[in-house]
Amino acid sequence: MDDTAVTHVEKACAYVTRNGSELLVFEGPGHEGLQIPKGTVEGGESPREALYREVIEESGLATLGRVRHLATDVWTRRRSPPKRYVRSFYHAPVHEPRDEWTHVVTGEGDERGVEFAFSWVELPADRQFALDLDDHIGSLTGRLDGTLAGAVVAD
Repeated sequence: MDDTAVTHVEKACAYVTRNGSELLVFEGPGHEGLQIPKGTVEGGESPREALYREVIEESGLATLGRVRHLATDVWTRRRSPPKRYVRSFYHAPVHEPRDEWTHVVTGEGDERGVEFAFSWVELPADRQFALDLDDHIGSLTGRLDGTLAGAVVAD
């Protein structure tokens, strides 16, 4: 296969947790299964910067705890023509009292104006995630100051 024909899209994905045992999720329109806050890294932006922007735009959460990089992978969305996502996964603990809420997506993307309904699932999550977004949930292991901790990997 000619690699020049492959499209690569860089994505930032957030495992937002609370109380060291719950993961923030939403049911996304047009996909089967749960999703997490995530989105495309824009020009001039690092994946970590995109993470903060996407969490705010998609969930309305503006304050995150210490953000840690967990993993980066390449996930194939479509084989022909090839489209691959270079996904950077981060763990971001929060102190959020709401058990459920809705948020209208802000920003400039295709989802702008769409309403997402957020809730928490107990870890380990036993439901199907859309787009294989649960691939790195296993990295959320161990305990550190009452929050889940993953391996720290350089950005």
